[in-house]
Amino acid sequence: MLSKKRSLDGLPSHERLLSFTYGGRSFSQDIPRFEIPDHGIPPESAYRLIADELNLDGNPSLNLATFVTTWMEPEAERLIALTLNKNLVDQEEYPQTGVIQERVVNILARLFNAPSGEGGTGTSTVGSSEAIMLALLAHKTRWKRERKARGLPSDRPNIVASSGVHVVWEKFARYFEVDLKLLPMEGDRYTLSPQAVAEAVDERTICVGAILGSTYTGHLDPVEEIDLVLREIREKKGWDIPIHVDGASGGFVLPFLEPDLRWDFRLSQVRSINVSGHKYGLVYPGIGWLLFRDQEDLPEELVFKVNYLGGEESTYTLNFSRGSSMMLAQYYMLLRLGFEGYRRVHATSLSNARWLAKKISENGKFDLIGGADHLPIVSFGVWRDAGFSAVDFSEKLRERGWIVPAYTLPADLSDRTILRVVVKENFSRDMGNLLMSDIDRAISALVGKTPGRKRAHRAPRVC
Repeated sequence: MLSKKRSLDGLPSHERLLSFTYGGRSFSQDIPRFEIPDHGIPPESAYRLIADELNLDGNPSLNLATFVTTWMEPEAERLIALTLNKNLVDQEEYPQTGVIQERVVNILARLFNAPSGEGGTGTSTVGSSEAIMLALLAHKTRWKRERKARGLPSDRPNIVASSGVHVVWEKFARYFEVDLKLLPMEGDRYTLSPQAVAEAVDERTICVGAILGSTYTGHLDPVEEIDLVLREIREKKGWDIPIHVDGASGGFVLPFLEPDLRWDFRLSQVRSINVSGHKYGLVYPGIGWLLFRDQEDLPEELVFKVNYLGGEESTYTLNFSRGSSMMLAQYYMLLRLGFEGYRRVHATSLSNARWLAKKISENGKFDLIGGADHLPIVSFGVWRDAGFSAVDFSEKLRERGWIVPAYTLPADLSDRTILRVVVKENFSRDMGNLLMSDIDRAISALVGKTPGRKRAHRAPRVC
């Protein structure tokens, strides 16, 4: 029998293997945080140490801040695990993976109404940020080439967009030396004004950015009206200014719920579109897609040929090596759900979002800003006489596990702090009722009232 004074480390190796994970040495010593440890630890111990630490993170199912997918079917997860070791760029070794990527590009090109007879032109990316970078690079390169061909100056290019754009637009402007003209939101208008676009563009404008679902409020920029303005400018002044549609949020929703809404390649000035597969494309992060209207919108000088993977391959990405699993998971979802499946999933999310918007509006403490008119996104502010701030309210909800972000709006409306709920596939009506109960509880706590509790009636105890 093992003496109580003997340490675990003094056990023979075959007995150490029988020790419980939580009884091992790894759990009684500090783990290095900023340098590689001198000696390794058993795999189960390493797994448990990291998994337990991650319990400090928020619950993805209650994360109403993120647009990113937080649930997939077990079969999808099996496919992801099966393909984690495949490098997407290495199509010499994994040719069928490359074929499937081209299939998805063509599927999305048709979903976005690319001109008939045109094959899909585009690529998968790690997300919409990379896709936007690549699209804007293409528009800048094409603009410079055309200016030089006409003997005109090709310096000081600019982009016109709403102040509500994602930060990646600002990154692109700074990284690639482009002037970003951000047109501010005004009053109760949270979208890009077509008239303001007409006044802001000039011969150095490489493209106009239109948002199909603002990260701030969920509103859609009026893409068709902007297209009309730019077509009139093209006819009068000869400036052929393209539109890039940032469809990160709405690109995987509107084709299924509002197929007659014209925002895509049916509009002549829309030359490129990005969409996030890991948002309403219903795939885990990270996967995005970039689509061009046709081949001529992608300058040849941006496509590189490499042969050091065993055969000559074309590459048009900011990244090189990356996993293929999320791209394949996107194909899985397209096959699994089909058009009708996507429509039903998003219709359910939109219905639940509109129900939630109605409940929040009726609460009496909030000012509804975005009521899920087109996308399952609810944004709202706190009335000044509510007795609490948006930030306090967000923090109080966090105590119950809900993650509802509070943030300020961009230029000209930066004095307003609002909140946002992104309703996704796994947000049920039952979860909505639980959220509303916790909203009422949070309000009562913040205004100094203790909600009354009724004593539950208990049946007689039978012995």
